[in-house]
Amino acid sequence: MGAERLIAIATDRDIVTAREEGRELASTLNFSPSDLTVIAVAISEVTRNILMYAGQGEVSLCLVDKGSRRGIAVVARDHGPGIENVALALEDGYSTSGGLGLGLPGARRLVDEFDIRSAPGNGTTVTLRKWER
Repeated sequence: MGAERLIAIATDRDIVTAREEGRELASTLNFSPSDLTVIAVAISEVTRNILMYAGQGEVSLCLVDKGSRRGIAVVARDHGPGIENVALALEDGYSTSGGLGLGLPGARRLVDEFDIRSAPGNGTTVTLRKWER
């Protein structure tokens, strides 16, 4: 539907850039101000995980459509250590870093579609989609 924006994630500033770019891209559709905030927060969660667990990676942002629906897709990928137990990582409160354990479960709750692919030693790819209402 639209041009892809690819942002390298290696510093805290890159997380801010990804949030801003995602919000700007989503604002070209009919998202409410609160939906734009939700999208930015979901991007923050998945990009912060890249930085925290893999050290670096990338996030791809693009507009998508599915029939008459339009939305934004966010694909966050890294080549880090991967997640040994994805089901456990998606449980509220689970954290290997001493945090609150809200990152992935929180991002999943904020979007309409959530997919995660990960294997130990092979990195992680998280795909989020948020659709206009």
